[in-house]
Amino acid sequence: MTVLPDYWLQRPLMEIDPQTRSEFDRLLAEIKADGKTTPIEYIFPIPKWQFLCYLADQWGVVLHGTGDAGIKVFEPRPSSDLTEFGAQTAVYAAGDGLWAMFFAILDRKHYRMTTSNACIRLVDEAGQMSEPRYVFSISQPALIQQPWRKGMVYLLPGENFVNQPDLRFGPYEVRIPQLASLVPVRPFAKLEVTPEDFPFLKKIRGIDESRLPEYGQAMQSGAPWPE
Repeated sequence: MTVLPDYWLQRPLMEIDPQTRSEFDRLLAEIKADGKTTPIEYIFPIPKWQFLCYLADQWGVVLHGTGDAGIKVFEPRPSSDLTEFGAQTAVYAAGDGLWAMFFAILDRKHYRMTTSNACIRLVDEAGQMSEPRYVFSISQPALIQQPWRKGMVYLLPGENFVNQPDLRFGPYEVRIPQLASLVPVRPFAKLEVTPEDFPFLKKIRGIDESRLPEYGQAMQSGAPWPE
């Protein structure tokens, strides 16, 4: 299923053997039972992004990436997104590990920047779903400065979250793993990540802030990336 331009990055192959899956499942059960925002001591040889993607894909764990390592409860906050779903007073989170990790490693506290990013999956008329595809971009002046940091990905229960409504792209249904909760959410675990943990670090694009509508239109229509 190749219908998108090449600036849409495909998730790398996940290679998680049955034993590691069992260990991931056991760890998830333990940290949920603990009832606290448990810092995860990551001891697995599998990259952290695969662990996070597995939990989101298989268990519906909701993820939030940030530079703040001390959050106890996420409170709903106003958002100024252009979409109706994204402009609510809500707790926003991702249903994809790589998307959450992007926000965790992005140092927006010390560098001024705008981002244009997306994560989608396409579903064809037969119900076949593609692997996740991503676009990661930030303001070109910020990109030159390499504005990366250590960050934290919080693991949140999914019960009070609702998914962003699906969109249409020709014959395809577009699923966007962005979720929102209108009530406060208490994380049950957190995982520290570094820029080196993010496999697309060298694929983050630089953008001209004055052309943001062009980038958005290209992503929505499947047009080439504005150069």
